[in-house]
Amino acid sequence: MKNKILIVFFSFFFSSVADAQTIYFPDTIWQVKTPAEMKMNQVLLDSAVKFAQANENKKFDRDMRIGTLKAYADEPDFKIIGPTKERGGPAGLIIKNGYIVAQWGDINRVDMTNSVTKSFLSTVAGLAVDERLIKNVTDKVNTYVWDGTFEGPHNSKITWDNLLTQSSDWSGTQFGLPDWADRPPKEGSIDDWKNRKLNEPGTVFKYNDVRVNVLAYSLLQVWRKPLPMILKKKIMDPIGASTTWRWYGYDNSFVNIDGIMMQSVSGGGHHGGGLFISASDQARFGLLFLRKGKWKTQQLISEKWVKAVHQSSSANKAYGYMWWINSSKKWKDISPEIYYADGAGGNYIVIDNEHDLVVVTRWIDESKMDEFMNLVEQSITNQSNRN
Repeated sequence: MKNKILIVFFSFFFSSVADAQTIYFPDTIWQVKTPAEMKMNQVLLDSAVKFAQANENKKFDRDMRIGTLKAYADEPDFKIIGPTKERGGPAGLIIKNGYIVAQWGDINRVDMTNSVTKSFLSTVAGLAVDERLIKNVTDKVNTYVWDGTFEGPHNSKITWDNLLTQSSDWSGTQFGLPDWADRPPKEGSIDDWKNRKLNEPGTVFKYNDVRVNVLAYSLLQVWRKPLPMILKKKIMDPIGASTTWRWYGYDNSFVNIDGIMMQSVSGGGHHGGGLFISASDQARFGLLFLRKGKWKTQQLISEKWVKAVHQSSSANKAYGYMWWINSSKKWKDISPEIYYADGAGGNYIVIDNEHDLVVVTRWIDESKMDEFMNLVEQSITNQSNRN
């Protein structure tokens, strides 16, 4: 019996070692493979790269301050209260089986990534759940954050799940920004927006950066450490990311935590701030999710959380925990199982588990993303006239 146990143990051990050796993770230098080595169609892959380069997003001015002001000019009393940065041109990577098979532009340039930041924020929430700082996403947030942020008959009902799925309809003002002024309806007056009937938490999806910032503030209260420090220590350093990325909040978003002033970060660049990061660091982050939260021999974030982020929410089947899902077939000829981080200006981190693929784009015309992804996917599935 003892010998049988030993045989089973060593079989499992050597099998695990073999699996670890066959799955590639980049070290400081990220290995490059040719499309032929990855059994991809060279012509179609080259076409995808050229297409991305030729279709720069023209909606966002290269001066991101000007671009942001233009993008949200219709919002009442819109203002920029966080840092911005002049952006570069189109850039990106295509990662197959962990290896770089294509890249374009300056993949090491640090740029704003706008709402891709939300997927990083969701990750910090997942870490809090993994470490039982948040016992359950269905818990009401006011049992963790009791400073008045979640007071009242409506806000007191809000759960972590509601915040993560952008279905909370949280009502109030955060860092001088009222929730009703963020992407207001096309019709009605300010009085109408202020006095509208609130939706029951969890029932209606509304993309709203003020409420995302409330989530970031709430996570700061739970962690009691700056969220960029948590992200760096638990995710970015272990995956070998550079030290060039930054995560900002607003000029007025510093709060007192245990006698120390800490900045509550923003979930995007809507009013400035958010994550400033390179395409190559985003690709590492994407690969972590492709590998279900594991990097080499370390489970950095639970597989359970990675699965949870791309489950359809009740309020919006195309949205999970701050990751978008192609379940609604926004990209028509692409698998509904694909999920992605999405930031204004054409910033994407796309995860395709079926094809062991990560795609990162910067500053692509968002209306062309469907066509671009089709070319990438066809380069894997179309093997005729290969190379």
